Amino acid sequence: MDIIRTEGLTKKYGSFTAVDGISFTVEKGTLAGFLGVNGAGKSTTVNMLSTLIEPDGGTAEICGMQLGKDNGEIRRRIGIVYQQNCLDDILTVRENLICRGVLHGASKKKAAESLERLSGILTLDDILGKRYGTLSGGQKRRCEIAAALMHTPEILFLDEPTTGLDPATRKDVWKTVEDLRKNTGMTVFLTTHYMEEAAAAGKIIIIGKGRIIDSGTPFELKEKYASDHVRIFCKPEAVGRISYKLAGMGFAPERTDLGLDFPVPSTIEAIEPLNEVRALADGFEVLQGTMDDVFLNAAGGVSPEK
Repeated sequence: MDIIRTEGLTKKYGSFTAVDGISFTVEKGTLAGFLGVNGAGKSTTVNMLSTLIEPDGGTAEICGMQLGKDNGEIRRRIGIVYQQNCLDDILTVRENLICRGVLHGASKKKAAESLERLSGILTLDDILGKRYGTLSGGQKRRCEIAAALMHTPEILFLDEPTTGLDPATRKDVWKTVEDLRKNTGMTVFLTTHYMEEAAAAGKIIIIGKGRIIDSGTPFELKEKYASDHVRIFCKPEAVGRISYKLAGMGFAPERTDLGLDFPVPSTIEAIEPLNEVRALADGFEVLQGTMDDVFLNAAGGVSPEK
């Protein structure tokens, strides 16, 4: 079942088209990665899907509801974690989250029940009484996620949620999100610059200059846009002979300080050339294509880093 479906979704600012007729679907319960460089249209798309800005063309269905017609119901079914923290620095964590629950229409009692449930899941018990402004970056991110979940949404939009966090904190935040998704069946729609985060997605959608470039599973996109590499370690006197054998099989090895390096279409296709030269080699390793390779090749060589 598709929980997000867009057809020709478009947003313009004067003569500039930020999102140019994009169409895609996201299946319920999945983690979907939405990738693109700065200015590609990621945040604009999220803002349209979350009813914050009105599209100039196209249609979208969120949780079976029509964007533009059922916006109130859509808002009740989604949660959003933005790049920037949004909670009040002066209020305590408990006060912030109770307020957020009430703003979503819950009674104070229901909001307190939601907070108790989320506090255990997100390990907030020790900081509930602390002022939000005094917390570390990782603690604040967990609170922002809790705020987005106070009304138990069906979809959680994460707009570059780990930007600026150190690697250990990013890992903790992602473990929390993934545990929630697996335990509740919630759909997660992620925009990110970190390719290792995108690699965990069930589906990846790549956007560039407001248009969809491609989509698929990480494996499908790696097969299409990334090559595996074989590194052969050998003595200098063996380099020429190994190169000659590999060239005869249609490979184009490049010399390195430690031996030779050559691309292969897939990992399985490294077996035959390695068997051919095994008697001449001291060792080897096969390096699989990465999501960085996919992004760089699909987006036309533009770096995903800020």
